[in-house]
Amino acid sequence: MSQQAVTNVESSGFYAGYNRWIAVSVKVIIMLLVLWASIAADAADILLGIQSATIDLFGIWYIGATAAFMSTSVLLALIPMTGKQRLGAADVAPEFGRFAWFSMMFGAGIGVGMLTYSTAEPLYHFGNNPDVIMGHAGALTPENVRYAYKWTLLHYGLTPWACYAVVGLSLAYFSYRKGMPLTIRSPFSALLGHRFGTVAGGFVDTAAILATVIGIAVTIGYGVSQLAYGFHQIADWDWLLDEGQPSIMALSAAVFIIIFASMLSALSGIGRGIKWLSNLNMVLSWLLLAVFVIFGATLFAGEAFIFGIVDYVRALPEMSLTVWSPDGSEESAALSGWQASWTIFYWAWWIAFTPFVGLFLARVSRGRTIREYVVGAMVLPSAMCFAWFCILGGTALDLELSGMAGGSILNADLSAQLFATLDVLFNASWVFPMACLCVILLLTYLITSADSAVLVINTIVSGGAEDDHDARHIVLWSALLGLVIITLLLAGGLDALRSVMIIGALPFSFVMAFMLFALILMIWRDRHDPN
Repeated sequence: MSQQAVTNVESSGFYAGYNRWIAVSVKVIIMLLVLWASIAADAADILLGIQSATIDLFGIWYIGATAAFMSTSVLLALIPMTGKQRLGAADVAPEFGRFAWFSMMFGAGIGVGMLTYSTAEPLYHFGNNPDVIMGHAGALTPENVRYAYKWTLLHYGLTPWACYAVVGLSLAYFSYRKGMPLTIRSPFSALLGHRFGTVAGGFVDTAAILATVIGIAVTIGYGVSQLAYGFHQIADWDWLLDEGQPSIMALSAAVFIIIFASMLSALSGIGRGIKWLSNLNMVLSWLLLAVFVIFGATLFAGEAFIFGIVDYVRALPEMSLTVWSPDGSEESAALSGWQASWTIFYWAWWIAFTPFVGLFLARVSRGRTIREYVVGAMVLPSAMCFAWFCILGGTALDLELSGMAGGSILNADLSAQLFATLDVLFNASWVFPMACLCVILLLTYLITSADSAVLVINTIVSGGAEDDHDARHIVLWSALLGLVIITLLLAGGLDALRSVMIIGALPFSFVMAFMLFALILMIWRDRHDPN
C-alpha cells in the first residue's frame, strides 16, 4: 500500500510532502492551550481538577491496559511461531549495529528519569510506599529498603517499556512486513480499509502528536529543574535559584538551550546528530555508573539489585493488577492517593511518550526478529534501569542509613537529590567534575529525547516519510515545543505539566489498545493465509 493510499499530503507550497490538515489542527490546539494557559488566572487549578476526574474515572483503565501490553509483548517473544518472525524481509539486515541500536532506543525512551529519579524515587519510597501504608514495614527503616525497591522497579521495569514496545512492534510489522508507511495510522488503515482508515487516521495522528508534545514537555520540564540545580552547584550563580527553587530565568534559559540543541541535532538527521548523541550519553551513563560502583555503596547496591529483582518478579502480577479505591478508611485513601501520584502518573507519562518513542523504535529496528526486538526494547532497558537505580539510589540510601548524610539527601528537593548525594559522597575537589558529568549527561538525554520527538512529529505529519524532512518544519515544531514548555511552567509549574500530560495521554492509550489488537490479528491472518 502506498503512502498516498494511507494519508493525503500536499504536492506544493509550504506543506509540500506533509498533511496540511493534521499539521494545522495540531498547531491550532497547541496555540489555544498556550493562549488559555497564559491568560487564565486559574488555569492550574482547572487542570488539577480535570486531572483528578481523569484518574477517578480511568485509573483502572491505565492499570489494566499497561498490564495487557506487558503480558502480550512477552508472549509474542516467547512463542516460537511469532518470536522468530523478522521485522522486514527474510534477508534484510539490521540498519544499525547492536550497540548503536540499543543506545538510540534507550536514550530516546528513558529521558530525564535516569538522573532525576535514580536517587529520588528509592528515597521517596523509602519513606512511604503501599507496604508502609499497610503496615508491612516502617518508614525510613532498613527493612523497608526491599519494599522501596520493589515499587521503584515497577515504574521502570517491564510494564512501562512494554508501552513503547507494543507501539513500535505494531508499526514495524505493518511497515516492514506489509509495506505500509511508518506512521501511527497504518494499523487502522490495514484493518478498517482506506475510507474509514483515513478518517480514523486523522484523529489518531493528531492524538499521537499532541501526546508526544505533552509527554516531552513534561520530561524537559523536570529536566530543566534538575539542570538549574546542577548549574548552581557548578557555577554558584545566585540568579539560578529563587528561595531554594529554580528561578523562572534559569528554567527559561535551560529550555532554550535544550530546544536549540535538539533542533540542530534533528536537522542533521538520525544517522548523524541523534546517533552520535545517543552513543555519547550511553558512554557517559556507563562512566557515571562505573564511578558509583567504585566509590559508592557497591555491596549495598548489589544486595538491592538481587533482592529487588526477586521481589519485583514475585510481586509483579499483584502490583500490575491491583487498583486501590477509597472506601472511607484512612488506609484506602492513602493507598489510592499514592497510586494516583505515582503508578497512574507514571503510566500516563510513559504512554504520553509512546507515540514518538514507539515510532522511533520501529524506525531503527528494521531487520530485527520480534524476540530480539522485545529483548532490546523491554528486557535490556529494564535491567539497565534496575542497575542504575540500585547503584545510584542505593548509594544515597546507604549514606542516609549510615548517618553520613544526616538527612541532607532526604530533605533536598527531588530534582536536587542527585547533586546532594555527590556533596556527601565526594570531597570538594571531586564534586565539581562529577557535577559537570551529571549535567552533561542530563543534557544529552534531554536533547536526544527532544530531537527524536521533533523527528517523529515530522514523520507522522508527512505520512510516514522517514528521512529528508523540510528544515522549516523541524524549526517550527521545535519552537512550538519550547513555547508549550515555557508557557505551562509559567502558568503552574510542574503541576500544570503533570496535569496536562495525564489528561492528554488518555486518548492515545485507546489508540495503543487498537494497535495491539491489529498486530495480533494481522499476525494471525499472515500465519493462516501468508498470501
